[in-house]
Amino acid sequence: MEKILVIDDDEGFRKLLETILAAEGYEVQTGASVADAIRLGSKTNFHLVLTDLRLPDGEGTQLLQWVKENLPETPVIMITAFGTVASAVEAMKLGAADYLGKPLASPDELRILVRRCLEERQLASENEWLREEAGKAFSCDSLIAYDSRMLKVIELARKVAPTNATVLLMGESGTGKEVLARCIHSNSPRANRVFVAVNCAALSPTLIESELFGHEKGSFTGAVGQHIGRFERAHGGTLFLDEIGELDSNLQAKLLRVLQERTFERVGGTRQITVDVRVITATNRDLQRMVADGKFREDLYYRLNAFPMEIPPLRDRPADIEPLARMFLARAARELGRPAPQLTVEARDRLLGYAWPGNVRELENMMQRLAILCDKTVTAADLPFTAKAPSRPVTMEEIEKQAILEALERNGGNRTRAAAQLGISLRTLQYRLKEYGMAAEG
Repeated sequence: MEKILVIDDDEGFRKLLETILAAEGYEVQTGASVADAIRLGSKTNFHLVLTDLRLPDGEGTQLLQWVKENLPETPVIMITAFGTVASAVEAMKLGAADYLGKPLASPDELRILVRRCLEERQLASENEWLREEAGKAFSCDSLIAYDSRMLKVIELARKVAPTNATVLLMGESGTGKEVLARCIHSNSPRANRVFVAVNCAALSPTLIESELFGHEKGSFTGAVGQHIGRFERAHGGTLFLDEIGELDSNLQAKLLRVLQERTFERVGGTRQITVDVRVITATNRDLQRMVADGKFREDLYYRLNAFPMEIPPLRDRPADIEPLARMFLARAARELGRPAPQLTVEARDRLLGYAWPGNVRELENMMQRLAILCDKTVTAADLPFTAKAPSRPVTMEEIEKQAILEALERNGGNRTRAAAQLGISLRTLQYRLKEYGMAAEG
């Protein structure tokens, strides 16, 4: 039941509001002063507060400020008598949700206003929850990795996230560079601001300058209006530039200036625009070779390379293949509203023996397809590739044992920390150590 607080020193009007709201099923408490409101608000987390602008011991705006500080999710409706509407509007500028005229025009006026404010509160709460869930989805701890190289990459991401350092992510297509960029953003002080992604390879040289920096009306044929570029949209947040090696020399120079001075002009414009943007770039090309060949500016390379991170290809991360496959299967099945099919031993071995030229993206797409096609199990025959497993397949036991050894080594033999890093309980780790004859180690 939603709880509403009504504060008004006019007893008749206060009781009228209480009667109407109680009839609608709300739990209503009332008071006649700022002191009453603070006393009641300190005990109960109200969903909505209605308060008169003029109270015996102070102003309704004082109560508004107290609610904003102590019940930040609670909207406040200001009650205003005829002739003080301007004051109510000023209160709305200070953060009030709306105002209610006195005397009341009709009970429906109150019902509609209260319902709308409560719905907006619920929507704001849901949006906040979604932001938190999005943050969890891209938290460093949520990334699945058992391979030692990938664990080091995630640890680097965790360390660089709180800073404003420019990050360069290197790796083959499909290795998860954008996922890692989002992880860095979601674990940074900019997490509640926008994350803007641009694939530089997907835009023609004639369009990418306008897309990044925007343009003014009439700056070129077809520029029928002003266009806000990605840098401006990302103000306060993070801009992810994928395939940075595809930029031509003109755009490389303009990007360097933005990184150095934090200012630029729109295409066809003269006004200097200042932005506060964290830049993360990614490439599947050898930028050092491009610098040596004169195809990429050396000064820009060193500016972007402030914090380089290389993501290993999936074929070099055998310990991650089965856990990722199971996660993608479970996610796809959940979206379909059905149980996830299980991988057979033969299917698992076939996955481990495949080279994965498309890396994690290829694995994800394949598991989405199998979640649709397979009912209870995924067999080797269900897999769309015909590549044979290596002559001596790597077993999951070997992979798991190696992952445990590396985790223990990284944590100086501390089993509690190693278990946490592996994402398993200490009891499970101790069981595995005993099972693999490693109990005396570490």
